[in-house]
Amino acid sequence: MRLFFAALVLTPVLAAQQPADSASSPAAALTIYNQNFAVARTTINLDLHLGLNEVSTNQVTTELEPDSVILRDPSAGDSAKPSFRIVEQNYDAAVVTQDWLLQKYEGKTIQFEVARAVTPDGQPAADRIVEGRIIRAPQPQGQNPYGGYDPEGQPLVEVNGQMEFQLPGTPLFPSSTDGLLLKPTLRWQIDSDRAQKLAAEFAYITGGLNWEATYNVVTSNAAAAGSSPSTEENADVVGWVTITNRSGAEFPQARIKLMAGDVAKIQPIAFDRIVSGAVAMAAPMPSNNAVTQKPFDDFHLYDLHRTVSLQNGETKQIQFLEANGVTIARSYLYDGADLEREQRYNFGGQFIQQQNYGLDASNTKVQIMQEIKNTDANHLGVPLPAGRIRLYRRDADGQMEFVGESVINHTPVEDTIKISTGSAFDIKGSRRQTDFYIDNGRRTLDEFFEIKLTNQKAEPVIVSVLEHLYRGDNWEIEQKSADYTRLDSHTIEFPVQVPAKGDATVTYKVRYTW
Repeated sequence: MRLFFAALVLTPVLAAQQPADSASSPAAALTIYNQNFAVARTTINLDLHLGLNEVSTNQVTTELEPDSVILRDPSAGDSAKPSFRIVEQNYDAAVVTQDWLLQKYEGKTIQFEVARAVTPDGQPAADRIVEGRIIRAPQPQGQNPYGGYDPEGQPLVEVNGQMEFQLPGTPLFPSSTDGLLLKPTLRWQIDSDRAQKLAAEFAYITGGLNWEATYNVVTSNAAAAGSSPSTEENADVVGWVTITNRSGAEFPQARIKLMAGDVAKIQPIAFDRIVSGAVAMAAPMPSNNAVTQKPFDDFHLYDLHRTVSLQNGETKQIQFLEANGVTIARSYLYDGADLEREQRYNFGGQFIQQQNYGLDASNTKVQIMQEIKNTDANHLGVPLPAGRIRLYRRDADGQMEFVGESVINHTPVEDTIKISTGSAFDIKGSRRQTDFYIDNGRRTLDEFFEIKLTNQKAEPVIVSVLEHLYRGDNWEIEQKSADYTRLDSHTIEFPVQVPAKGDATVTYKVRYTW
């Protein structure tokens, strides 16, 4: 098994407004979390004079969290006094757009260019210019700077003494407009106790950067026509890291680390934005650039050990895992009472006496389950980040076919990956209540069930039958046609062997008391 993973390295993300030797600045690094945020780290060369200094940079993202910014003197230890102090910090993300300019000119009159396609006699017409006073600029849906709720965020423009809820044409703004920003800008007022040149540490948290893992599992055994895959078979597993950049900044040379785990992070409330971008497929990395991983705190940190270019709006995929000869085991699961978890266990101290409770949710589908042990013996044995896993199987002619997918959670070493890849075509189940009796005087309820499985395959199968004892906390199985395993306080499992071209039936009686 080869693990290919690591860390995106940036070119310096910061350039001071005052002169700085950017060529000698070390590269920055990103640690991207699979929760749509990242930590950016670099150094900035400061040339400070004694007293108050103005320093700024526009090499930051549009998703920067201003209160997460750290700018410090790396030479100042735990006891040493820092050589400079940040007096004030300002972050301006108001990059110039048409809506931003319209908001800036609220209450003022500007010109609009109105396009005319043709004249009344059918000849091409010249555009005309009209003047309009912007009463209200367009607002994002649901926001209104004057209070209340504006469902559409419509503009309001006065033209020739009349109000219009739309722009009369393309707005034309004066070229002398102040405060235009082409990129977000971070500005500091820094108080230095002496004239000095130093490389200050700079770090911040930014949104808009995310990663996720995907896995492709290809079984090596071809299935003959009309036959079914064996219970156990060998497979090849290939893992990809998909990195997306919607941060508003570009990283031409980035070295990246990826953090896997559920890190506590307060998510800000924001409006959904749909962003399209190109998809780039990176070539698989050679084995000498193998991805490494190590435990970090209570999470896992992966290092890609390569430099990549990450453009804004881009989705990039990098192969990080390759394992051959992995054993994958197939099984079947029938959950006849397909209830939501809340319905199964929402007792609230009450006992459910309705006879038909849970019967409306019965189904006939038998799930196909796949299990992969994440162990060294099974040619894996590495912490696997959460992500989508797809299963492919070759036909008798060697053609690879897609046979299902699922989502896995973070899977530690020695754990087992369990995925459902669909419902079996030739195996069906049915579940029915055969009797029901309540004795309120003795405070007992007896319920009888029959579960029937049919198998049209040419070989026998074993189906795990799940039953949820959802009426109350106190129950006892008083009659059964087969042995069962108690999985938890309200779930039992019957392993049932169903013959080829045949059927099998399980019956049981449960008594509830309260």
